[in-house]
Amino acid sequence: MNCQDIDITKFLPHRKPFLMVDHVLSIDDEHVSTAFTIKDECIFNDKGFFNEAGMTENAAQTCSSIVGKSYFDDEDKNGLGTKLIGFISAIKSLKILSCPKVGSTIKTHAKIISKLETEHYKMCSIQCSITLAQEELLSCEMNLFIRELN
Repeated sequence: MNCQDIDITKFLPHRKPFLMVDHVLSIDDEHVSTAFTIKDECIFNDKGFFNEAGMTENAAQTCSSIVGKSYFDDEDKNGLGTKLIGFISAIKSLKILSCPKVGSTIKTHAKIISKLETEHYKMCSIQCSITLAQEELLSCEMNLFIRELN
């Protein structure tokens, strides 16, 4: 799938000012990488820095894109195929090393560790990290629950 063609707003339920992902850089069944440029008007701008809550939300939105991907056909670049609901069921670990400055573009990388799929829902454990110019800012492991709305 050409990630340049993906409008992430079609696949995540979040909208501005709570959307913390700008672009999908790469995605497959096990990994996803996203980019986000932190703007002055970001609701998580804390005295010129993207705060810890914003970084955690960026990680969660990135992770949910990989879990939700399996509900969409590869050719469905407009997210018309289904409607999903999901939430973080647990944050197993969270380490924040540094908060980036407003104006920075961070990259977030997530990898599925394990998943449980049933006919009605999916639960996954995912490792995630946020970097800025090769420097790790955040690392975490979280569990997500996602199901399709009828």
